[in-house]
Amino acid sequence: MERAFGLEIPLTFSEVCHPQRTAVLVYDMQVGIVSQIADGHRVIERVRRVLQAAREGGYRVFFTRHMSLPNEVAGVIQLRTAMAWQHVDHVDKVKPAFLRDTPGFQITPEISPLPSEAVIDKITMSAFAGTFLDIAFRDCGINSFVIVGIALEVGIEPTVRHGMDLSYIPVVVTDACGYGNSAAADRSLAALAFAGGSLQCDCAAVIEAFRGTSERRMVGEPNKAMNRDAASVGTSKQATMAPGHRK
Repeated sequence: MERAFGLEIPLTFSEVCHPQRTAVLVYDMQVGIVSQIADGHRVIERVRRVLQAAREGGYRVFFTRHMSLPNEVAGVIQLRTAMAWQHVDHVDKVKPAFLRDTPGFQITPEISPLPSEAVIDKITMSAFAGTFLDIAFRDCGINSFVIVGIALEVGIEPTVRHGMDLSYIPVVVTDACGYGNSAAADRSLAALAFAGGSLQCDCAAVIEAFRGTSERRMVGEPNKAMNRDAASVGTSKQATMAPGHRK
């Protein structure tokens, strides 16, 4: 940890990671997206393990879902992007892939969000553009986020870059991020590492850090309870003794 100008500047993941200031962002782990990549089941399992450790450690969790608009209101860039993804040469051939409430739009059931977790629907690549994510993070005192999901080279890299521009410290869990193109994903990680500002680590390191938080919580809670009990007894004694000390 560097300290300068009244600031604490974390340099490592262990220095960044804390349930009061770090959130977990699960990016576009939707049925219709997971099914498009070759190792979707592997990504699901690793995201599930990270998510379980985060929940046990008391970290706030946010999910994103990519949403398609009906063609009539999708607009120029949405239609151009859909044409490229679907490899069609005319707009009238575009089929909205992720319309709200369709099966492919839903979060894959293996990692279903809890009622205490937020789900953000978006039409952009960055999870921050046009959504409430930045407001929610800031209002919760979050200054860093751990990101997992799909796809690294399409939406995760823009989210990490946007997050840095908003003064967050992003942590990319490299082996819990799926991709459609291996070479493009490698370029994304290399470019982010070159740019600086974000961190990269693997699933095992994140889970270990989250579990360490969980263990500290388990140890701390009984101590807090004992302190409360002691304070209660002390207050009771003071209340009992008070009348005898009046002058």
